[in-house]
Amino acid sequence: MSIAMKKRFLYILLGASMLATSCDALSDFGDMNDNPNATTQPITSALLTNVLSGVAGYASNNHYQPGLYAQYISETQYTEASLYSLPQNNFTAYYSGHLMDLQNIINTDVDNPNMQAVAQIVQQYIFWYLTDLWGDIPYSEALQGITPKYDRQEDIYKGILTKLAEAESMLTSSAIIKGDIVYNGDITKWKKLANSLRLLVSLQLSKKFPGPNDYAATEFKAALNDPDGVITTNEDNFKLNFPGGNFKNPWRNTYDGRKDYAQSKTLTDITANLSDDRQRAFGGATEDLSSPNAFATSNVGFPYGLPRAQAEAFASANTNFARVLRGDFRTEDAPYVIISAGQVYLARAEAAQLGWTSENKNNLYRDGITLSFEQWGESVSNSYLNQSGVALNGTADDANKISLQRYIAHYPDGRMGWNIWRKSGVPSLSPAPGANPGTEIPRRFMYGSNEQATNKANLDEAVARIPGGQDVMSARVWWDQ
Repeated sequence: MSIAMKKRFLYILLGASMLATSCDALSDFGDMNDNPNATTQPITSALLTNVLSGVAGYASNNHYQPGLYAQYISETQYTEASLYSLPQNNFTAYYSGHLMDLQNIINTDVDNPNMQAVAQIVQQYIFWYLTDLWGDIPYSEALQGITPKYDRQEDIYKGILTKLAEAESMLTSSAIIKGDIVYNGDITKWKKLANSLRLLVSLQLSKKFPGPNDYAATEFKAALNDPDGVITTNEDNFKLNFPGGNFKNPWRNTYDGRKDYAQSKTLTDITANLSDDRQRAFGGATEDLSSPNAFATSNVGFPYGLPRAQAEAFASANTNFARVLRGDFRTEDAPYVIISAGQVYLARAEAAQLGWTSENKNNLYRDGITLSFEQWGESVSNSYLNQSGVALNGTADDANKISLQRYIAHYPDGRMGWNIWRKSGVPSLSPAPGANPGTEIPRRFMYGSNEQATNKANLDEAVARIPGGQDVMSARVWWDQ
């Protein structure tokens, strides 16, 4: 196979095998409204269902490394990733899989702007995920059947914000969304999601554009002031409701006969210091959901970044260490929240802290925490909200408190926890004690070997733009510089 053919294959996997996989796998999850044996055209309702059913993986365990780097989770026996080895990851499967499925919807459903808009919203969410992990990636030329250049992250972020606003404006009540397993075709909720994503994406740029009249604040305010609104209640959360069977909550799959991951002691220490009742949901006592204490809470955080022998010794001596999420939050059919009202309110509180908006910072902050507690089935007390480690007091430390609450509220979404820490330095994290002396917590993923083999010239240009000109984990992505 020639290099050109390899590149085409990696970025636009369009063959019948992909279509068969996308459609047949959905026989018991979502309404395809089509006979897969009667057409050679993409069945867009099935493609949308397929992608949406996998989106929870981006906010949970598609890559465990972000959750490890953010110290949400710890490895319990094979600790290489916690010690910052295994650094290279390939991203081509995202392009040939979900991103191309969504592009097929956009290209095929030309008479249904709602299908195109929803596909575009989800596609931009995935691009946001990918650029936050690697930095510069193919974007503007991706999915076009050509050898794609690597766009600068600044251009990717600006493109994402433009595309989200465009998609939000495309949504209309005159077209049906088929295959929508998130909002069941509710246009108002998709509009709120698009605007909420605009808030979160633009806020991530506050280190590069800190001023109230700079690009990031302007984009944030445009989304916030959009008449179609943002997510304000947990009923509007971007959430997957899994039916079980072939389509399980992704954290159930993590513990399907294994117990390689645990809630990190870094996080259990934070929740303990604040007497945070969300810990009742955050850590489960066992991975075995047939156990009598399957839905019991564990507060025994697993020390982060231990060498393998020490990790195995701790696991043997502490069999009740906290698994990621209490058992009832990772059953086969447990719903999984990707973007929540609490997260959106806390993002608005940070924007108010930055002086980007005139909203009441204290009210937004308290409402965000309250909604986050409710998301996890808990009620927040005034004593929690008023304690010195939580309550805002008008000092410079307010920014740190808001960032800490954002970090807690996004658990167990490792990419977002890692984003918040990289941008704010909150919480204060120390490198893995078992890592080589002097090793820093990674700030990005290294590019995978597929890119060296199939897109070397464009990859080399991207690597040359990395500070220091080397493809290393310690280099910072553009918004982190």
